[in-house]
Order: sequence, then C-alpha cells, then structure tokens
Amino acid sequence: MPIFGAVDIGANSVRLKIAKLVRSRFVVLHEDREVTRLGECVFRTGALDPEAMANAVRVLRRFHRATQNYGVERVRVVATSALRDAQNASAFIEWVFASTGWHVEVITGLEEGRLIHLGVLSNTRMGASRMLLIDLGGGSCELTVSSQGQIERIYSLPLGAVRLTRDFLTNDPPKRQELEQLRDFIREEIVRVREKLLRRRINLTVATSGTPAALSEAWAAEQGAPTNIVPRDGLQRLAKRISKMSLEQRRAVVGIGPRRAEIVIAGAAVFSELLTELNLPSFRYLPWGLRDGMLAQMAADYDSIGSLRERIATERENSLMHLSNHFQVDVRYAERIRAHCERLFKSLQAVHCLPPEYLIWLDAAAALHETGSFINRTGRHRHTWYLIANSELFGYTQQHRRIIAAIARFVGKSRPSDDSPAMRAIAAADRLLVPRAVMLLRLARAMEQGRRGAVHGLRVRCNDQQVKLTLLSRAGGAELEMWALDKEKALFREIFNRELLCAEA
Repeated sequence: MPIFGAVDIGANSVRLKIAKLVRSRFVVLHEDREVTRLGECVFRTGALDPEAMANAVRVLRRFHRATQNYGVERVRVVATSALRDAQNASAFIEWVFASTGWHVEVITGLEEGRLIHLGVLSNTRMGASRMLLIDLGGGSCELTVSSQGQIERIYSLPLGAVRLTRDFLTNDPPKRQELEQLRDFIREEIVRVREKLLRRRINLTVATSGTPAALSEAWAAEQGAPTNIVPRDGLQRLAKRISKMSLEQRRAVVGIGPRRAEIVIAGAAVFSELLTELNLPSFRYLPWGLRDGMLAQMAADYDSIGSLRERIATERENSLMHLSNHFQVDVRYAERIRAHCERLFKSLQAVHCLPPEYLIWLDAAAALHETGSFINRTGRHRHTWYLIANSELFGYTQQHRRIIAAIARFVGKSRPSDDSPAMRAIAAADRLLVPRAVMLLRLARAMEQGRRGAVHGLRVRCNDQQVKLTLLSRAGGAELEMWALDKEKALFREIFNRELLCAEA
C-alpha cells in the first residue's frame, strides 16, 4: 500500500497532505498547514520577501520530517501564483532543494485548475450536469467549467484574496472608496470572461479553498443550522456586513478565524461579484482541492485505477487534439505516426530500455511534431520545440512538456546534443534517455514518409548486434519508406550500438 505526499506552496499558506492508497482509495494519514503569506510582498514589489521565504522553508522542513516519519514513497511539491509572479522564484526553489531535497514545480493557473478539478471529482460524484468550479487562492482565482467530468474551459484571473487585500484595502475597516475600487477591479476581470461563461448553462457551482470554507461556516452559524450551500443574497449580505467590521471583530466571527480575517473581505467580494455577474443562485463548498488532485494524479500514475486513469488520459488526449487543431496539424497523418511509435516502443523495449512513462511522452511528441509548420516551414523544428514547451497541455507537468518538446525537436537534420537549448532545458537524467525516444520517432516518421499509410504493421527481430525491421505494406509497396529508414541507420547505430536492417514483406 503506497504512501504519497502532496505539498502545496500557495500565496497565502503552505499545506501538506499525506495519504495511503488502499484499494484504489486514499486514506489520509496526516495533514498540516501554516499561513506564511509568501505572496504578500510579491504582489507589491514583484519579489519574494526574504523573511517570508525563510518562514516557508522552515515549514517545509517540518513537512519533510513528517514525510520521512510516515515513510512516504513519493512527494510532489507544487507552487502557484506567488512563485509564478516572483522575480526571485529560482532563489527560493534552490533554497527549498538545499533544505529538503525537494524539487518545487511551479504550475500554471490552468494546470492548477485542472488538478483542483481532478481532486474534486476523485472524491465526489457530480453526475452529468455542467459544473463551475471556483477556487480562490491568495494570488489567483481559477474558474473551471466541466461537463460529465471533462473540463471544457479553465480561466485564471488575478483575483487572489491576498493580492486584492494588499492592492486595495489599507484601512481597517476599509473605507467606502477602497471597497468601490476593489469591486470595480473584480468586475473588470470577471467581464473579460463573463460572456464566455454565460454561453454555457451552469447547473452547479462549487467552491474550494479557505475563503469559501470560512464563508460557508459563517453563513451556517448565522442560520443556526449546518449547511455548505451559500445563497447569493445571503452571501451579499454577509460580505457587506464583514466589510464594515474591524479586524478584531472579523476574527470573532464564527468560521473566519484569526488569520483568514485579514483577507476575508476581499475574498467575500470576489464571490459576491462572481455570483452576481454570472447570475448564479448559490455556491456549494467542498473540502477538496489542489493537494487532492495531486494525490489523485500520483495514484493514477502509480496504478491503473480505472475511471481516474481514464479521465486523466482523456484530458491529455483532448489537450493534444486541441493544440493540434489550433496549429492545423494533419491529424490523420499524426495518428499513423503515433501508432508506429507505439509498435516500435513495445517491440524494441529490450533495445531502448526506456521507462514506461516515455511512451506517453513519445506519443504526445508524435501527435505534435508538426506544430512548428504553422509558424514557418523554415526552422519548423525549432518552432515546434518552442510551441510545445510553452503551450498548456493538461496532464503534463512543465518538465514533461520540455521532454515532449525535446523529442519532437530532433526529427529533422539536427541531432540531439547536450549543448542545444532543448536538451539543456531538461534534467540531466533525461538527456541520456531523450535521444532514444527521438530515434523511435524518427523511425516512425520514416515509416510514414509518403504520408499515405503504406505501412500498416511491423515485425521485429533483434539481438546484441542488430535489429531487423520488416515492414508490412499495403498494395503499391513501401519503397519510399525503405529509403527513409536507410537514412536513419547511422544515427540508430550511434544511439543503440546496433546495426539496423530493414526489409519489406
């Protein structure tokens, strides 16, 4: 029964969740959280404050000791808006690595939204209704629209509670002008996505994170009955009431607490304006979020969990298709390349010795390896690398995207070398493996040289000295494909130290 750890470094707080996977379900063993306000200085000056960094590292050391005590097998550490915006984020990341050995992964707002959505769906059933998921953090607010468990759109807005508090609310309690400016700014951001959201009929609105938890509990206390559903008119009255309170008065409100009181006015304003501008009757608070999505992703990568693994695979496939269509890729041609890559990967496993996850990345590279032609045929392979490395691909981390981009980069005349930008962007261990995946993609492209599906199958025989590929071709033969494979023999020998022999059946 594997044990996983998820660490979320947010703009407002740092959180840890440790859970054990038992029969495809998680049993939570330990949770920890501390408010660090890591993003507070970032939203004013653009840089992380040294004292806040030191405090966060201290907390992370404590989290690290907890993961060791519980025998955690794998830990994933992600950072969100504060490190996305900070000019000195790399210094903090190096500090964390030196103190804990953890690699901090700075995720985009869209990936943050995807993981939160995954965390919610892996812990509850939402049926076939179209859902709007609102996650309000310290630095940003993610709005995710999904239907039947599949994401349709994600919007990331700079409406975090810490960010807005520092930018607009300087007095305690805030002055009317400050509140008006705050609401005007929130409305301006919502207006940018309002029409797109209104075109989708929302049947259910759910919210995660600390602010809706506080608002939900405060509303329940006001009603004198337990509930996690907050109606729009009730939220508006609650937001108006707490905006007139001092900090000490807000701290005394049931559900808000001492630290949430500092930023709850801005957070309540965001929810009030969202429900008003989008004409939503209420929101339902759910206690799951980013860490739960991280755990679900790790579980799916570890084990073949039916519906969860299928959902993640579907998200990845939809993301690949969206990018392919956007950059006008010949999808039928790319599908044949992907099929060849899968056959080669499985047939030549004893030769390339790549980890199983490389099949996923090789498949993505095969699907997207022609995206650069959208910009210009000249230098298209460099364009492909840039587009893949800098595009949003659901279900792939930043490092995964860089590996996929590197595999797709070297399908032309260039050869993978450690001094190329594409190879320097990936980890040292992957620099030894990527050339093998490149070789498989080059072979797959050669087998589709005529772009007409001449090769429909493959037989492989190999030993320590050579590899023989026998192409199963359709009527008309595969002479062009045989010619293209012949051109790959020298690189094949260089990478695998074996001779490549080719024949046609």
